[in-house]
Amino acid sequence: MGWLKVMQQREPFSRGERLGDLWAEARRRWPGATPFELAVFAARAVPLPGLAFAMGYQAALRVLWPSAPAGLGAICVTENRSIRPADLATRVSGTRLFGRKDFVTAGDQAEWLMVAARCETEGLQPRLSMTVVYPGEPGVRLEALPPAPIMPETGHARAWFENALCALLPGDGWNDYVKPFRSVEDLYILAALVAWLLGIAIEDSWPQSVQLRLLAVLGGCAEAARQPPLAPATHLLLAGLFAQFDALAPEVEHAFDVSHRALGPVWRRDRALFDLARGAREKRLARALGMLE
Repeated sequence: MGWLKVMQQREPFSRGERLGDLWAEARRRWPGATPFELAVFAARAVPLPGLAFAMGYQAALRVLWPSAPAGLGAICVTENRSIRPADLATRVSGTRLFGRKDFVTAGDQAEWLMVAARCETEGLQPRLSMTVVYPGEPGVRLEALPPAPIMPETGHARAWFENALCALLPGDGWNDYVKPFRSVEDLYILAALVAWLLGIAIEDSWPQSVQLRLLAVLGGCAEAARQPPLAPATHLLLAGLFAQFDALAPEVEHAFDVSHRALGPVWRRDRALFDLARGAREKRLARALGMLE
């Protein structure tokens, strides 16, 4: 199919639909698309950056779990603002899950949840398994959180698991899921938001230099998506893409200021999302540079 087809995407999704409906429409329109293609095609078709973020997030989950169910999903890791295995209290025993997750992106609408849970024998080093549960099943309870100040279109929830029946995904919960997802999520959300901006730029005839630079960042994202997410070279490439994107900020904001669309304030509000994970990206970059010395 090829991600460059994003340049020809013209038909927007309907406004006002729920995230699950938008994701279902994306899968219907592009049934053979890769996760990266789905991220950028769906992001261009939605009206707001918060919805583009949600499309990138859903696509990123399919990188972790290629056979994930078709519906809206979420990954549940954070407890008390930490994702470190030693700080987590949620546990899995056999096929039963016990614990709580504090901040689940799209959790208020998710049809399935990937839940990181401690699984080591008492006294051993913390170890994680990745489990899967389904909202509505016995022992799984969700509480929708108030809309966030950034990208409020993407809901969040707290989740409780009380002797909930779960399935175990293969591999190590930390090394195969939680750790790589931090990079995959950054990459796919960057790609989705750049695709969304590129769509606006094409339709509103932004300066060609801005369009081409957005396209170059998107092409770099496509290359990064083909690389192992934990490789030092991938982190270097991702850092370079964010640097290119940051350098575009003044021109993008000026283009919104002179546009007939009232999206400038929304974009300024929502692009602050990238600042939230900046510290983690800088640490990954420093480690990657250290490994290349």
